[in-house]
Amino acid sequence: MNVQSRSTVIKASQRDILGLPVCDLDWAGAFDFVSGLAEMPIGQTTIAFLNANNANLMLRDDEYRSALERQIVLPDGHGVDIASQVFHGSSFPANLNGTDFVPALLTYMAKPKRVALIGAEQEVLQLAAQKFREHTPWHEFHAISDGFFDKKESDAVVERVRRLAPDILLVAMGTPVQEKWIDRYVSPGHARLVISVGALFDFVAGRVPRAPARMRKLRLEWLFRLAQEPNRLWYRYVVGNPVFLYHVARYKFGTLLGRNDNGA
Repeated sequence: MNVQSRSTVIKASQRDILGLPVCDLDWAGAFDFVSGLAEMPIGQTTIAFLNANNANLMLRDDEYRSALERQIVLPDGHGVDIASQVFHGSSFPANLNGTDFVPALLTYMAKPKRVALIGAEQEVLQLAAQKFREHTPWHEFHAISDGFFDKKESDAVVERVRRLAPDILLVAMGTPVQEKWIDRYVSPGHARLVISVGALFDFVAGRVPRAPARMRKLRLEWLFRLAQEPNRLWYRYVVGNPVFLYHVARYKFGTLLGRNDNGA
């Protein structure tokens, strides 16, 4: 299936998840695929991630859905695996969540890259950039701006990116703000590869702890995060997960009846 991302046309295997094409790559395939995008001499490709919470947001935010449709989407978490099982009979080959995928991708890329960072609080941003340098010292990491600038200053922020001319731009503003901001302000000429990374900088900086490896392997990191931040995350998981399953069932039922209402 052809995937259009700005001025770059590529081919990738995809699965329909609630009306949105999501790439079904394993880890090795995803590394080859995404690192290849960063090597393209012209054009730009934007990478986003879909999990159960993002899917719920997409189904009530047309602007966010439209932005995702212009980006390449990777699967994140157990929720989209359940959806893939329901719609296509099998889980995705890999859980390509950005928290694990992006640092691993940077390690995989042997050729030095210039990487620009936008997002999080200023202290977290600077600490994340330092941690990235320690993790992959052959790359350059440049903290462009925290994520709390006045959006009226967006043109000035992306102009700083353009002057740097990075190979990769990581944007951590939270979903759906980051995807819509990228879609509106970031264009070819700013970076070859743009990735929306959510809370990645907080994890890399050590401000937000990761679940133990065993919990991550069992796809239970959401439960660990809920225990860590119950006031902020209870609605996302306790309410949001059942809502997502409802959308999956409704979309499946609509498909069986020969109609597709995108789960809305």
